[in-house]
Amino acid sequence: MNDSFDLAESSPNTQSYGAKISASSYWSELNKDQRKAVETVDGPVLVLAGAGTGKTRVLTTRLAHILDSGLAHPGETLTVTFTNKAAREMKDRVERLVRRPMEGWYLGTFHSIAARVLRKHAELVGLKSNFTILDTDDQLRLLKQGLEAHDIDEKRWPARSLGAIINRWKDRGLAPDQVTDTEGSDFANGRTLELYHDYQERLRSLNAADFGDLLMHNLTLFSNDKGVLREYQDRFRFILVDEYQDTNVSQYLWLRLLAQGHRNICCVGDDDQSIYAWRGAEVGNILRFEKDFPGAQVIRLERNYRSTSHILGAASDLIAHNRDRLGKTLWTESNEGEKVTVHGLWDGEAEARVIGEHIETERSDGQALNDIAVLVRAGHQTRPFEERFIQIGLPYRVIGVMRFYERLEIRDAIAYLRVISQEDDDLAFERIINRPKRGIGVTSLQKLHVVSRANGCSLMAAARDLTDSDELRGATRTGLANLISHFDRWRNLSAVQALPSLIQTILDDSGYLEMWRKDRSIQAPGRLENLNELIGALDEFETLDSFLEHISLVMDNAETEDGDMVNVMTLHGAKGLEFDSVYLPGWEEGLFPHQRALDEGGLHALEEERRLAYVGLTRARQRAIVSYAANRNLFGKWSSELPSRFVSELPEEHVARTSEINTTADLTEPDLDYQNIHRPDIGRRRSNWGRYAIRQRNRTYETIAVENHAPGTFQIGKRIFHQKFGYGKITDIDGNKLEVSFEKAGLKKVMGSYVEPA
Repeated sequence: MNDSFDLAESSPNTQSYGAKISASSYWSELNKDQRKAVETVDGPVLVLAGAGTGKTRVLTTRLAHILDSGLAHPGETLTVTFTNKAAREMKDRVERLVRRPMEGWYLGTFHSIAARVLRKHAELVGLKSNFTILDTDDQLRLLKQGLEAHDIDEKRWPARSLGAIINRWKDRGLAPDQVTDTEGSDFANGRTLELYHDYQERLRSLNAADFGDLLMHNLTLFSNDKGVLREYQDRFRFILVDEYQDTNVSQYLWLRLLAQGHRNICCVGDDDQSIYAWRGAEVGNILRFEKDFPGAQVIRLERNYRSTSHILGAASDLIAHNRDRLGKTLWTESNEGEKVTVHGLWDGEAEARVIGEHIETERSDGQALNDIAVLVRAGHQTRPFEERFIQIGLPYRVIGVMRFYERLEIRDAIAYLRVISQEDDDLAFERIINRPKRGIGVTSLQKLHVVSRANGCSLMAAARDLTDSDELRGATRTGLANLISHFDRWRNLSAVQALPSLIQTILDDSGYLEMWRKDRSIQAPGRLENLNELIGALDEFETLDSFLEHISLVMDNAETEDGDMVNVMTLHGAKGLEFDSVYLPGWEEGLFPHQRALDEGGLHALEEERRLAYVGLTRARQRAIVSYAANRNLFGKWSSELPSRFVSELPEEHVARTSEINTTADLTEPDLDYQNIHRPDIGRRRSNWGRYAIRQRNRTYETIAVENHAPGTFQIGKRIFHQKFGYGKITDIDGNKLEVSFEKAGLKKVMGSYVEPA
C-alpha cells in the first residue's frame, strides 16, 4: 500500500479564509440538490449519491465552500477517502477552486490519517513513534514464524488463512482481549486466538504494526485516553467521508468517535453500490446513519449525468427488489436512447462470438474500443472472450485480474500437459516437480540439474536415472518415481482419451485439485473455478498438440495495454468507471447471483449480488447488453443453465429481449422457484428451461427461428451446412447432437437445430 504518512502537523492557523471567490466560479455548475448538499454544513448530513450524479463534484465543492467561507481552516477539516488517487484528485480540485495551496489539513485514506494520529501518540499503545508498518509479505513471514513456534503444520494451516482471520477481526475493531468465544475460529484446532495474542505481542516487540493495527490502535487510544479523543474531536470542526457504504466496522467506529465533538459530519455514499462485504464492508453503516446521528439530514442526488433513461429505468427497477435500502430513483434529462438488450444464447461459445461481433460492428461505426467494457461476475469468465478476441484480432486488455492463461493454477496445469507432450520440456517439468509437495526440495532438484548437465539429457531423463540409484533419499526417490510413473501412464492415456478427461485425470492423480480443495485461503475457490473452466475449454480441441499450439499463440498476444482496446474486467473492478457500451455476460442462476455467495450469505448475499448487477448496468452511458446462455461446459461436461433471476426482474418497458433459444418445449411443469435451485443437482436443472418458458410466454421476443428437424433427417456421412462452421460431413449422431467433420473448422460437436442438409 502506498499511503503517505508524512503529512505535516500544524497548529491551528488563525489566518482568515474568508476572502471569498465569486459564486459563479463553482455554484453555477451545481443543480438544486447538489447545491443543497454543499450549503448544508451544520449538523450531520448523509448525501445519498446515486451512480453518475456528481458526488465527487459535491464533495470537493463542499470542502471548498467550507474553507472559502471561513467556516474552518484546512487543519480543522478531516476528509477521508478510500484511495490515495482519490485523495490526490480531491486535493487538486479543492486547491483549484479556492485558488491557493492548502497546508496542514487532514486529507487522505483511513490508513494514512490513522497512521498520522498514531505516530503522534504511539507510546500510549505500547509503540514508538518510528514504528514500522508491515506490508503483506512481512505480515505473512511473521505469521509463519508464529505457526512454527507453536508447532502447527503450515501446510495444513496456511499463514495466509490465519492472516485473513486476524484481518477480519481487526476490520471489526477487535483486539485479542475483545474476541469472544463466539467470535473464535476452528483454525488450527481452535488455537487462533492464542496465535492472535502472540502475533500482536511479536509486533510490539518489533515496534511494528500491520495495516489493520492502524485503525484498531486508534480505537484503543481513543477509548483509553479521553484527552486525546477530545483533542481530535475539538480539532475536526468538519468531517467529510467519501464512499461511506464501503466502510467496515473499525472505520465506522473511528468516524463516530471523532464526530461526537462538533457533529458536522457529511458522509457521501450509495447504499445501492455496497458490493464489498467480502472484504469487510458493512452496508448497515450507511443504512443506520439517521439512527446513529439523530437529526441528520438526508439529501438525495438522483439526477444522473451519465446514462440514458432506459438504462436508469432498468437499473432502478432491478435494485428496487432489495429490501435493505434507503431508496432513491435516478432520472436524467437526456433522450431515451437504446433499450437495455437482454440476449439469450445457446452456449458460452456463442455468447463470446456474438459479443465479439457486436463490438466489431461498434468499432466499424466509429466507436472507440476504450469506451467498451465486458464485465464478468467471476474471473474465470474472461477466458472465452480473451480467446474469441484474439481469434478475430480485436485488441483487449484485462484489468484487475491476470489474463486467464497467465494465472498460477492454469500455468501449472498447462505445465503438466507440456511435459506429456514433450518429455524434454525442462522448464515445465521443473515448475510442477514439487507442486503439489512431493518431498522434492531444492537439494534434490540441484542433483537433477547436475546429472542433466553431466549427461547432456533432460531433467526427466536425469530423474529416471536417479530413481534407479541411491543418490536420493528414500522418500524423495519414491515421490519422484511415482511422478515419473504417472507421466508415463498419462502419456499413454493422451493417445486415447479426450482432452477434458485427460486433464481431469492428471489433476486428480497428481493431487493438484486436492491441494486447492484443502487450501483455506480466500483465493482457493476461485482457483478451482479457473481449473474447471480450463477443463471445459479443452473440449474445443482434438489433440493435445493443437491445444498447446493455441496457448502459445494466446500467450504471444501483445502484452502492451496501450492504445485503443476493449476493457475486460470483473464487476467489482468496474465500480467507479463508466463506458459508452457495457456487455454483461453470464447472467445465469448460480453464476450470477453466484451460488457460493448465496450458500455462505443467504438473503444478505443475494441483495449484494443484486447491487453488483445494479453497478454493472449503471457503468453504461449509452448501451447496456445483458446476455445469458442455455448451456455451459462445466467440468468438461455440458449442463443446462437457468437465466438469472435478475433477468426476469428487469422491467419490460426498458428492455429489448432477443433469444436464439427455443423455449417452447416442456411447458407443463410448474412455475420456477428460485429458492429450490442448487447447482450440483444437474438432473433437476435440465428441465428448468421449460419452467422458465412459462414465465416468459407473455413477453414479446425478437426470436431467431430455429428449425426442429424430424428424426432421421440426419445420417452419418451426410453433408450439412452450419452458419458458423460452414460445410461438413456427419461422423456421429447422439440424439440431436451431431459430430461433424467440417471442411475448414475441423471436427466439431453441434446441435442438429443449428444445421441444415447441404
